[in-house]
Amino acid sequence: MATIRDVAKLAGVSVATVSRVLNQNGYVNEETEKRVRQAMKELNYKPSEVARALFKKTSKTIGLIVPDITNPFFPELVRAVEDVMNIYDYTVILCNSDEKTEKEKKYIEVLKQKYVDGIILTTNQLELEEVSEWNVPMVVLDRPLSHNYPSVIADNYGGARLATKHLYDIGCRKIAHIQGPSHVVNAMERFHGYRDEMMELGLWDERLVILGNYQLKKAKEAVIEALNKYDIDGIFAGNDAMAVGALKAVQQMGFRVPEDIAIIGYDGIPLTEMTTPELSTISQPIYDMGAIAARILIKQIEGKPLEKLHYVLPVELVVRQSTRRGE
Repeated sequence: MATIRDVAKLAGVSVATVSRVLNQNGYVNEETEKRVRQAMKELNYKPSEVARALFKKTSKTIGLIVPDITNPFFPELVRAVEDVMNIYDYTVILCNSDEKTEKEKKYIEVLKQKYVDGIILTTNQLELEEVSEWNVPMVVLDRPLSHNYPSVIADNYGGARLATKHLYDIGCRKIAHIQGPSHVVNAMERFHGYRDEMMELGLWDERLVILGNYQLKKAKEAVIEALNKYDIDGIFAGNDAMAVGALKAVQQMGFRVPEDIAIIGYDGIPLTEMTTPELSTISQPIYDMGAIAARILIKQIEGKPLEKLHYVLPVELVVRQSTRRGE
């Protein structure tokens, strides 16, 4: 395999000159550059990407940090980012933080050492002061961090009100909400949408807020406990995984869905079509969210102006069997 020294020898120049041609750094006259490139072609020389990354402090890679890859919402988001990045010849390094701050910090250090060209962040475990020290292009996806950084989210508040109103419209009056983690911005936006809609309807009861932590098993256990204490005829789950947990809990307790208790989730993942009955949901444009975030990051890396800094994408009510009463 040819080396940079072989190229320099064949072209009749120094190794430093070949390096300047490779990295487009420093002046090399046109005739000399032609000789170097001809020598590279004759020797079929392929420059080391690792060496070029070390020299140029760039790597044609980006980091994508997600909180929980086992949550079915995130694989579709990851796929969209990867599809767009592949168009621009970027490689995606996927990091799963498990909602742990220390693990997230460790990933950030590793990504910086690898000279990633940018980061897409879908968690908000870190403090704003810590993020501002990274000095690398960044886009916040799904979970907004600060107005200082470009972001792509869905209308969490509006979607939550839509879900709650849908349950009311089909006759539910004792509507519970399975809330996600209190430190996660989108979980609280959905809770606030539910609370405000319930207040407007005159149905607000804080006892009907159930903590599910965005996890199927946790949601199932919490719903069983709530059903043993309170009379509930409708459930709005803060994500689809928790909606599946609620469905299992309700059926285990001997209730019928939707006749006794109607259930609606949030996200629009394929899993909601595989349950019996199929689950109604508030569908986010998951793929579009990931694709837009990736395109914004590419523009940042290339130093191009952004037409828009913050995107809030609309959501859609998808009615399925779990909220279809009287049909």
